[in-house]
Amino acid sequence: PNPPLALGRVRHVGEAVVMVIADTIDQAKDAAEAINVEYAELPANTVTAIAMDDDTPAVWEHRPNNECFYEQRGYPEETRAAFENAEVVVERTFPITRTITNTIEPRAYLGDYNPMDQRYTLYTGCHYPHKIREQMALEVFGVAEQDVRVIAGDVGGSFGLRGSVYPEQVLVMWASRRVGKPVKWTAERSEAHLCDYQGRDNYSVARLALDKDGNFLGMHVRTLAALGAFVTTGGNGPPINNLGTLAGTYRTPTIHVEVSGVFTNTTPTCPYRGAGRPEAAYIIETLVEAAAQKLGCDPADLRRQNTIPPDAMPFKTGLVFTYDCGEFEKNLTDGLEMIDYAGFEARRSESEANGKLRGIGISNTIERAGGPSMEEATVRIDKTGNIMVMAGTISQGQGHDTVYKQIVAEQLGVPVGRIRVREGDTDMQGIGGGTGGSRSATCGGSAVYRAALAAIDKAKKLAAHQMEASVDDIEFADGTFTIAGTDRSMTLDEVAKVSYTPGKQPDGVDAGIDERATFSPKVANYPNGAHACEVEIDPDTGEIEIQAYVIVDDVGTVLNPALLKGQIHGGVAQGVGQAVMERAVYDGGGQNVSGSYMDYAMPRAQDFTLFDVKSNPVPTKQNPLGVKGAGEAGTVGALPAVMNAIEHALRGAGVEKIDLPASPERVWQALRDVG
Repeated sequence: PNPPLALGRVRHVGEAVVMVIADTIDQAKDAAEAINVEYAELPANTVTAIAMDDDTPAVWEHRPNNECFYEQRGYPEETRAAFENAEVVVERTFPITRTITNTIEPRAYLGDYNPMDQRYTLYTGCHYPHKIREQMALEVFGVAEQDVRVIAGDVGGSFGLRGSVYPEQVLVMWASRRVGKPVKWTAERSEAHLCDYQGRDNYSVARLALDKDGNFLGMHVRTLAALGAFVTTGGNGPPINNLGTLAGTYRTPTIHVEVSGVFTNTTPTCPYRGAGRPEAAYIIETLVEAAAQKLGCDPADLRRQNTIPPDAMPFKTGLVFTYDCGEFEKNLTDGLEMIDYAGFEARRSESEANGKLRGIGISNTIERAGGPSMEEATVRIDKTGNIMVMAGTISQGQGHDTVYKQIVAEQLGVPVGRIRVREGDTDMQGIGGGTGGSRSATCGGSAVYRAALAAIDKAKKLAAHQMEASVDDIEFADGTFTIAGTDRSMTLDEVAKVSYTPGKQPDGVDAGIDERATFSPKVANYPNGAHACEVEIDPDTGEIEIQAYVIVDDVGTVLNPALLKGQIHGGVAQGVGQAVMERAVYDGGGQNVSGSYMDYAMPRAQDFTLFDVKSNPVPTKQNPLGVKGAGEAGTVGALPAVMNAIEHALRGAGVEKIDLPASPERVWQALRDVG
């Protein structure tokens, strides 16, 4: 666990050692300057690939080899046999860079302890208000959950960053009780680069076995995943998510994957958009490209040959997942048509004539979303017919307000302007799974949908009583309750009004329309798709320009096309950023030398082209809406598509491989190295 303040030993640069409370920020900074902390320098362990080597310093004395956990999935013996019998084997190492999750709004917390009722309130941007309440109450302060309230509002982005309990959240709550006043803390951007939990950072050695005809026989992956100095809430999630996703969309008979979570003297890691799935997609899709090169065949054809067909669903992969539905080959075919794959060679010749290198990259993608969990929602109709929707999720810019209103409006037949949505307050909703893992539409949306249906059922009983009819004879459409076969009806507004009138309810039916529902999926859903990217590289400067980018997505039922495109665009942008520029770097002493925007590059609008997005929806039966997760789909496919395009372009100049990030300097140097 990560203590609020360092206990005798600092394990990474950025770990807090002192808390200063003052009336103003200037007073606090002056006081902090007056504090003298003596440090004894210790050897540092900052390189993930060698974290378990014998001569690497231990972060924790009781873990001398720095291994926190070891997990494996798949079939070791069968996979070993597949490689022994393989006629073609490709192998590659994958150093996956560490990223800094830069959100528009920095982390900020306000703790307020009320001595009258002996209750803590935390105002915070976060993913999981109810989970944070539980951890604060039971694990930190040792009080009942009802003695802690967490209120989370909309914030400008999170991407996994705000999913964990942070030391500062604990400290502002403790400090408020200590000083008898509310205490607020806001991160400055410079400290955010040091203290905000970071993303990715793992090292894999991966192999793919094939027969001479290009059929996949087996795959093996060994991964070391950096956890940083402490294990954050969900910090072990990305490396373990990585395990199942490595199967991709392919019929690989046997797979064996192993991962060790390792401690390093770096800022702790946490889930970052995709949470292990982009790394997995990058590995399998790069291996497919390498296999196509070795076999001398078209990478698209090799993918088609090994892709799981729709009639094989449900399909148990060579790992742990069972896909329920999808049209993977159609995704690929549509994507290749959209980017004019057949016309690529003509465009490459044109680029060569202008002294440029051109490449095209494709990737099939699939991920796990909305797994087994519980979500709760309430639909409350007041006596005027206006509606309040309360949900246990919380938005960080995903558009929950719009989608939840849309779901309720479609079911109840009312304008969206008469609906309000409230999220993120643990006092308003008893159960809440929060937001993460692309679960809000699947779990939260389904709970809202079921609560709306429950409200209709309650209103039918009230309407039947008022019109002296059987409930079974009541039909509901477009906001009106009608006795079947007659012209007798009541509007939802009329029913809502009488529902609060004393004596107007049938026996056994409470007043008002205030209906709660939960939704608990038994299994996950599997959003999937295909990405294709075309790039042009200037060999004199190493500059990469994205010429075209297309996405075909299958997120099941599309609830709101505009919001979906926004999610896809944003996800792709973050994937592109990691592919070509983003990289957190630590020196041998453990110093983060990417501690500001002077040293950590972020993509800008000029780094992208227009994204062409098409949906190929295959609704899932795992939830009543038929939706699959969409929040991370763009990121999962972007990393391999962009890197495959860059490597394809560079192969024309003799460069066989380039690691993340493929920055202009790295590209330029790689081209110089081959002459």
